[in-house]
Amino acid sequence: MGFSVYDYRTDIRNVLVTPQIRARFFRLEPGTVAKPHTHDLGHEIFLMLQGRAVFEIDGERAELGPGQMCVALANQSHGITVTSAEPVIMYLSVTPHIQPTHTMWTADGKRLPHRFVSNENYDVKPERPASDDEAVDRHVRAAREFDRAVRRAIEKQLTLGPALKKALEARDETAAKKTRDGMWEALFEMFRTVDGVADAWNDLAPRGGTG
Repeated sequence: MGFSVYDYRTDIRNVLVTPQIRARFFRLEPGTVAKPHTHDLGHEIFLMLQGRAVFEIDGERAELGPGQMCVALANQSHGITVTSAEPVIMYLSVTPHIQPTHTMWTADGKRLPHRFVSNENYDVKPERPASDDEAVDRHVRAAREFDRAVRRAIEKQLTLGPALKKALEARDETAAKKTRDGMWEALFEMFRTVDGVADAWNDLAPRGGTG
């Protein structure tokens, strides 16, 4: 994607959606109550730009206004109540963004079934919609690539870990740096391929039915 400039007064939408992060401007009308929910994997950041709202995060409440920010960590229940006479506009981001993104709970604390939603709910429209068969095959290929990368990374850590210990004990910075860099190269490939799995999964998951 090119260099884009977004304005919270006009771009009320998801402006960036990847497996690593979903970022958007969000508007809530006066009196709106957003039901509490959690994210299994994602931390969520809320930055208030306009209006005021009460945030409840894991049972604690605080009213925020423009310029203030709060964070709901993964698995922390969070909900919002707009308290101002004007609409609330905020920036929010969730990282990572992997389906199912939201977990809902009953009033007595029981987890409700997984909820998968169409990627179009997040303003994602594929350039070339894949068939269901293509989506499954892509996901399986990504999983296999990840498996190979994990195996290579484990082998590197097991091989180079003892060497790094020796270099650190000997205070040999040159050897330590070279060994550490070799360990990171294998880990980087593993992290890169897990992003590919997440991307393929986000495309595949809603095809099994939403709701």
